[in-house]
Amino acid sequence: MARSNQEPGKYVDFTEDQIKEYLEQLKKLILDGQYIISRREENDAFAYEYRIDTAKEKEVLLNLHYSDFCYAAANYKPEYAHERLYVFCKEYELDHWGTSEVVEIYIKTNLTQKRTGNDYMIIISFHKLNNPIKYLFR
Repeated sequence: MARSNQEPGKYVDFTEDQIKEYLEQLKKLILDGQYIISRREENDAFAYEYRIDTAKEKEVLLNLHYSDFCYAAANYKPEYAHERLYVFCKEYELDHWGTSEVVEIYIKTNLTQKRTGNDYMIIISFHKLNNPIKYLFR
């Protein structure tokens, strides 16, 4: 994977098959319970505002499609600079306190390993999209 010259820090040199393979890994880990959604203020506020429980989180993640992929980026933490963070944006119908609303959900993922060497998925971001975003395959 090469760094794109279009936007510094963003990697977009992927094929549809590469992203489909990544999503297969993500979905297997979700189904196996080998993931966590980071408890960040923005993620927690989003979950509260749209009444998102664990079942709904899983539903959204399991419905990610390769066309929801936007880009990958290097992890900004120096000790994890070798890792790539994959960014997706998914339009999804959610419950906003009794009103159905289609929301663009910003999802940033990190496929990593536990100390045991087993794969583990960290969902770093799971919240409403804050800024316009470009999709790689749309």
